[in-house]
Amino acid sequence: MVKWTGHALEQLRHIHDYIAHDSPLYAKRVSEAIVRKTVGLDELPYQGRKVQELNEEYIRELGLYSYRIIYEIKTDHVEILAVIHKRRDFAPEDLP
Repeated sequence: MVKWTGHALEQLRHIHDYIAHDSPLYAKRVSEAIVRKTVGLDELPYQGRKVQELNEEYIRELGLYSYRIIYEIKTDHVEILAVIHKRRDFAPEDLP
């Protein structure tokens, strides 16, 4: 099962709202694509690479467009921790 933290959902909403200022249609497409990218992570959780800044085996990321989808592999599910822009400096405070 793939679960989203409230923090990650808030970031996804922020991304959607930011893009929607210029294009509501594109905002919807990007948001849906980000969510779709996480489908199946519970079956293949190691498909993402380790987050370089953390170098922890169980915290990984997938890239899509200009975004990093950061997730943690738990014993019984995968948890989406954050969705951040690739140009932004990543800090552990970006995670819940």
